[in-house]
Amino acid sequence: MKNIVILISGSGSNMLAILKAAQRDRWAAKYRARVSAVISNRADAAGLALAREQGITTEVLDHKAYASRDAFDAALAQRIDHLGGPGEPLVVLAGFMRILTPGFVGHYSGRLLNIHPSLLPAFAGLNTHQRAIDAGCQLAGATVHLVTPELDHGPILAQAAVPVLPHDSADTLAARVLTQEHVIYPAAIEKMLQKT
Repeated sequence: MKNIVILISGSGSNMLAILKAAQRDRWAAKYRARVSAVISNRADAAGLALAREQGITTEVLDHKAYASRDAFDAALAQRIDHLGGPGEPLVVLAGFMRILTPGFVGHYSGRLLNIHPSLLPAFAGLNTHQRAIDAGCQLAGATVHLVTPELDHGPILAQAAVPVLPHDSADTLAARVLTQEHVIYPAAIEKMLQKT
């Protein structure tokens, strides 16, 4: 069985979209793949309850309890490898609001995915929707990419674009982009599963 471990920090909407796609599209039967665990760095992440409702093992690993970023990432990798079971789990960042160390990224090289709310390479980092509006962009969107040590610059696996409307705020644009994230992230994961 190929195990997928999802990392979250908040509401878990992308995580839930992935869980629903895995069930709907029968990943376990087609690819011998399943989401084996959801880990959050925040105990108050609403996505943890959603994951538990779906019967998924959850765990909290509070980054504030560690003296350094390296120490947290080492503990996180240990938990992922344990909860991911035998083999090499696919690690999916779904609103995980931590910048990961090069050692962590290297450990999961080629099997660490992220979704970013812009059409990369444009607007890496934070506040992507407001930056797209301020720049006068006609299109905004989301990108699924492999994670590399350089923030938001890994190989692109999927993208989806939405129009930037004349009266958009960062919130209205974010909501429209999020609907596309829920489509392209599960699809990109499924394509990876097809290759392995």
